[in-house]
Amino acid sequence: MKSGKRVIAAGPGNPPVVVDETADLEAAARAILAGAAFDNNLLCVGEKEIFVVASVADDFKRAMKTAGAYELDKAAIDRLTKAAFTFEGGGKGCARAHVKKDLVGQDASVLARAAGVQVPASVELLFGETDESHPFVQEEQMMPFVPVVRVPDLDAAVAAAVRAEHGYRHTAIIHSQKLENVTKMARAMNTTLFVHNAPSTGSLGVDGPGYFSHTIATPTGEGVTTPLTFTRERQIALGGGALRII
Repeated sequence: MKSGKRVIAAGPGNPPVVVDETADLEAAARAILAGAAFDNNLLCVGEKEIFVVASVADDFKRAMKTAGAYELDKAAIDRLTKAAFTFEGGGKGCARAHVKKDLVGQDASVLARAAGVQVPASVELLFGETDESHPFVQEEQMMPFVPVVRVPDLDAAVAAAVRAEHGYRHTAIIHSQKLENVTKMARAMNTTLFVHNAPSTGSLGVDGPGYFSHTIATPTGEGVTTPLTFTRERQIALGGGALRII
């Protein structure tokens, strides 16, 4: 508290994305790029990790590259990880990683240099395959690199998404044409914001049906509210396709 002004700190969020075998992969890739690259992924609603069903994983990665994202290989991801995190005890195998401030909110080209590669200035988002336990999956890193994890099926994707979100009940995103899958994930995640076939920013009214406003306490200390009532409202932001009738 300073000078009579109230300071409200943002709470944690580690929003997962699920891409199932029915998804429009090109549309999903464009939406993920738009959401995760927005403000260099500083927003707490931004796409932080992707769980994609294995049967469409290769096609999804091609769609990401077509959309304009740049794929890092394992060696580059390892270099970026060392640049982006410190580890308790000094090794990557330790229980908890801590994000360094150096790369938070930096452009994708800055992250790429830290990973030992050069990318055009026009590249807004980096991505690459990791396992579920990787620090980029488990920690909210707030930078334009998104890890991609292959999973066997929708159930495995949802289970992994729940684990990665850590019970913050903040935001989750799914790309799917099957409403049963959307409903299953929405119920499992139980988040304040749930986004279907749209960028994460759709939940805040950026190219979507949500609205931008102040925040109020949820399990993590924040959540969108209406300017009129200042009460927390849970919402699902729907993109194109299913459930859209106009």
